[in-house]
Amino acid sequence: MAMDRDQVFEKVQEVLVDALGVDEEEVSEKATLMGDLGAESIDFLDIVFRLEKAFAIKIPREELFPAEALMGNPDYVNNGKLTASGMAMLKEKMPHTDLSNFEKDPDINKIGDLFTVASIVNYVQSKV
Repeated sequence: MAMDRDQVFEKVQEVLVDALGVDEEEVSEKATLMGDLGAESIDFLDIVFRLEKAFAIKIPREELFPAEALMGNPDYVNNGKLTASGMAMLKEKMPHTDLSNFEKDPDINKIGDLFTVASIVNYVQSKV
């Protein structure tokens, strides 16, 4: 049976509360994992593991959080900004994420803001 968005959100919320030690009310759809919920890069591995277990899905490496693959490639990053090629790659890898604001100023220091609770819910919903 397919899960509706609210059901997916509730499970994602549980995963993030457990993985990050945050309060349930902090985990809103607009919350960013790093800025609002205090996640660090090492937490992303734990989050992926917990999502796989909670939803019985397989999340390929770099599919949910592809930023690392972009950062080390000079075709994708130039002078601290994502290039047009980098933006195209990000759109391809993250169709579950709203990139409209990031496109206006593709500063790689702001890439962490793309990882929101809503983007995880969108991603998981596309998999279940």
